[in-house]
This record gives sequence, structure tokens and C-alpha cells, in this order.
Amino acid sequence: MTHRVCIINVVGLTARLLADAPAIRSLAGNPPTDGLAAGGKQFMPWTSPLPAVTCTSQATMLTGLAPRDHGVVGNGWYYRETQEIRFWQQARSLVQGPAFYDEFETAKMFWWFNQSSTARYSCTPKPHYGCDGSKVFDVLDHTGCNLTERHGAFPFFTFWGPGAGLPCSRWIAEATATVLREKQPQVTLAYLPHLDYDFQRFPDHDPARVAEVDQCVQTILAAADEIGAQVVIVSEYGLVPVDRPIHINRVLRQAGWLSVRNGPFGEVLMPGESKAFAVADHQLAHVYVNDPRLVPAVRKELEAVPGIGGVFDPGDLELDHPRSGELIALARPDAWFTYYYWDDDALAPDFARTVDIHRKPGYDPCELFMTSKVRMAARLLQKKLGMRYKMDVIPLDPTLVRGSHGLHPDPIDGPIVIGPSGEHPLPSDMRGFAGYIRSLLGAR
Repeated sequence: MTHRVCIINVVGLTARLLADAPAIRSLAGNPPTDGLAAGGKQFMPWTSPLPAVTCTSQATMLTGLAPRDHGVVGNGWYYRETQEIRFWQQARSLVQGPAFYDEFETAKMFWWFNQSSTARYSCTPKPHYGCDGSKVFDVLDHTGCNLTERHGAFPFFTFWGPGAGLPCSRWIAEATATVLREKQPQVTLAYLPHLDYDFQRFPDHDPARVAEVDQCVQTILAAADEIGAQVVIVSEYGLVPVDRPIHINRVLRQAGWLSVRNGPFGEVLMPGESKAFAVADHQLAHVYVNDPRLVPAVRKELEAVPGIGGVFDPGDLELDHPRSGELIALARPDAWFTYYYWDDDALAPDFARTVDIHRKPGYDPCELFMTSKVRMAARLLQKKLGMRYKMDVIPLDPTLVRGSHGLHPDPIDGPIVIGPSGEHPLPSDMRGFAGYIRSLLGAR
């Protein structure tokens, strides 16, 4: 008999939120939401790696390795060979180690590191880029199901940016259901990002958002049930309220260690010419120190910054990999790191006011907001008329951001795993997930 497993990644799902997700809660054995001591037979809070972010958590789940071994030390990092900071790369080859799904016929729906993977069926966001700088949004569909013809164009503007919201998660759920029914893979990996958006915009978690993603899960559950697939639900992290942005690169600049180049498009960070700079990733920052003699001084400077909870050697956090910084800074639970390195907003680089996830040398949650709907409409009109334009509608106000992640919060506000238990005990650490899924599939 062929064993089948469908893994649904509900980003930002925590034990506290289960009360507003009846479909998910029923799979979890109805665990208590006012505490975690008892738990449930099919439910387990679990420990993520540090940083508790998408790329690192997913790489750990899929390989069973710590970041020091699989090399995905964040959503992005500094490439010393080319002196570039790159975020949100999709190549499977970046993950150093085998993934459990390599052994099985797999459908990989929007999970990260999806390009050139061993998955037989896959779909992932992939725009087309013109030589004139233009961009046409699309997905890379290797499912054989003609997903955009059947479900319409993927709503890219709801996947990230000021318009991020429900339509993209609904599209992914419906597309996943189609692939489940038509291809019946042994392993299905589906990624639903819905809770990630408003939970960064607002400090309070609206139950309506949880109910909406629960409906998306129900869409996948129905298809999984039809083909006899066991369902496992995971989350990568839980989001917590924050109200303190930390401008870590401005601290390093004021100390005389960070270098920039001013030009016609604003100031640009020069990492290769800097003695020290930080790659900010939510509540964790990799601090790269190009002059090893400065490490003690940089540590001392950062430890004195309000909002920074500690500065560590990478090995202390299982991040001792060549891609990591010489130091790792962790924010306090109510704080997070901006990537901002300019001291005057008038000198900010032009990409700072746009959605530009690949050019920014750090993660920027301000991309979830916009300065003005009127300005946005004007820029869209310029685009429609064929005029040159830039979509400079993103504010430079980090106080707008009210939720973040990256640390290990209280377990009730942290990530969870839900799935069949009994002879296959649920893992309490993401490193145990690969073995757990292989056991559900009957692999030895």
C-alpha cells in the first residue's frame, strides 16, 4: 500500500490561535489553548532553530539538520566571495544536505528552495524580468496541471507588499487541492502565508485572519481525504508584538565601521569596504566584522544598545557556518532590527521606498505598508501609460511595524506541529521532523 502524507505549513500558527481554527483544532485532538502542559495526542509545541524565520526553519524541517550543517543561516546572508547581500534565494542547491522528500514522489507547493529541487511536481513564484527593468509576475508551474489556466493568474500582489492578504493563500490552497486529486503524490508540501501579514502590521491577532486561513486548510483537507493522505500541519514560528525598532547599522556607522557610497540614487551600503555591518533579519542580525581585531569592540558597542538582548558567538546558537556573521545579535522580545544604514531619510537609497526584496540588504517589513493610495494610483497610471516610473510608495517609518519573530517565545506563542501520533511520536524539535515524516511514509 502506498502511504501518502500532506504537510500544510500554516505560517504563524500557534497554540493560542487554535481556538479560532476549528478545522485545524479538530486535527490537533482539541488541545487546551490556555496552557500547554497537557497538550494533545496529535499536537505538540516544538522548537525552531535560530533565527526562527522561514528559510532557516524550512531547511531544518526538510533536512533534519541544524543551521550550522545545512547552511541556511537566515532568509539571507552576506556572500563574501562577491561582497553582496542576497535575500530570498530559491535555489535548492543552497541547502547543504539531503531533504527527506528526495526519496519520494513529491508535490512542493510554494515551500522555499523550490527551484531545481527533486520534487516531481512543484509550483513557486517566479516573475519574468525584462532588460529595461520591467517585471511581469508569474509562477513556475511544474505540476502538469496548468494551474494558472484553471485557477487564474496567481495574485502576486497579495503574496507580499502593501496588498498582501488572503487571495494568495486561497489560490495556493485551491491549486494544491488540484494537484492532490490529479497527481496523488506520496508527499505534498503546501505553504499558506496568510497569518504572516496582519500579524506584522498589528499587535493584536485578529481571530478573523485565523478563521480565513482555516478555510484554506479545509480546502486542502478535503482533497487529501479523497486520496487517503495523512495530514500534518506545521508552523515555522509565532509572531509576537513589538514596538522598538533597532537601527543596528546606524550604530555601526556612527562608530566609524560601516561604509556607504553616495550617488544619484541615494546612499548604498558598501559591505566589502566596511569594517563591520549587520544583515538584519527580523529579531536576529548577523554582524559581519571584516577586521577580526575589531570583534571585541563591536560586541561591546552593540551590547550597550537599548533593545539588544545579547551578542553571541555563532557557535553558541548552532550558527557556526561560513555564511554566518562573526557575531550574532538578538533583539529583546519587544524589539526587532531594521536594515536602515542611512542617517538622513533624504539620502535613503531609491529602493528603500519600493518593494524590492532582493536589493535591500536586510528584511524590510515596512513593505507591508504604503504611504498613500493616491500615490499608488498615480504610479499605476504612469505604468499603464508606458511612462518611466518607480513604485515609491513604501514608508520609511519602522514604528508602523507591530509584530515580529525570530526568537524563541513562550511555547504558547511559538510554532506547533499537528499530526498522527501513537507509534510515530510527534517531534518536539524541528530537527526531528524529517524522521517523523519518513516513519509515516513507512520508510526504514
